[in-house]
Amino acid sequence: MAVKVLILEDNPVARSFLCRVVRESFSDTILITEAGDLETARRHVGLLTEGQAPLDPFKLVLVDLELPDGNGMELLQLLAHYPATKIVTTLYSDDDHLFPALQCGADGYLLKEDRFEVLVEELQKIVRGQPPLSPAIARRLLTHFRHGQAAPFAAAGRTSNPPAPPSGFQSSRPMPLGRGAPLDHERLTPRESEVLTYLSKGFTIKEIANLMGIKWFTVNDHIKSIYKKLNVSSRAEAAVLASKQGLV
Repeated sequence: MAVKVLILEDNPVARSFLCRVVRESFSDTILITEAGDLETARRHVGLLTEGQAPLDPFKLVLVDLELPDGNGMELLQLLAHYPATKIVTTLYSDDDHLFPALQCGADGYLLKEDRFEVLVEELQKIVRGQPPLSPAIARRLLTHFRHGQAAPFAAAGRTSNPPAPPSGFQSSRPMPLGRGAPLDHERLTPRESEVLTYLSKGFTIKEIANLMGIKWFTVNDHIKSIYKKLNVSSRAEAAVLASKQGLV
């Protein structure tokens, strides 16, 4: 079965470039849907607006921020609980775009000005369970938090109370280990328990997929569910908590 990808980008040349990047990044059969504006993208994920779980959801969504009929962050908010990896692809590397995008649920942030091979390498990090971030963005985040700065959400005119964490493959906002309801490991399905065991042993998403005979996007879905059930935001937290609870 082909992996469905949605690319929201109003510039036809940039959209074609991103299509080539996506096809080069993954060995799976890719089915790309293109949208040149926010309204078209909304229609492609229309089932979500009706409160129904999508039958055949997109697994990867690339979102441009500046659009002719709105802002890409509106789509990120709409997809807060959508089972896809959501990545911003933009020319903006400033804090006023970066941090609000992460707060809205972006799982990665790539700069379209990066070289083709750099973007391919960053997208491939999804398979290894790493957040795709352009090198300049990764350095900006590191500098920002190393200096203990507060995220400029208020300066951007947004509420200081962040929204509920989205269902991304990796959250950019760490949560306290074990926060919330006590762990009930019986809630994990047998497949999720198997994935968690492999995660705890240090296997990559692609290696887990090969060992289990499933697609890496399916492994990615299992990991999202595990993170949600264990109330953690990284494989390290999941492994530590699972070890403490005797799950692995």
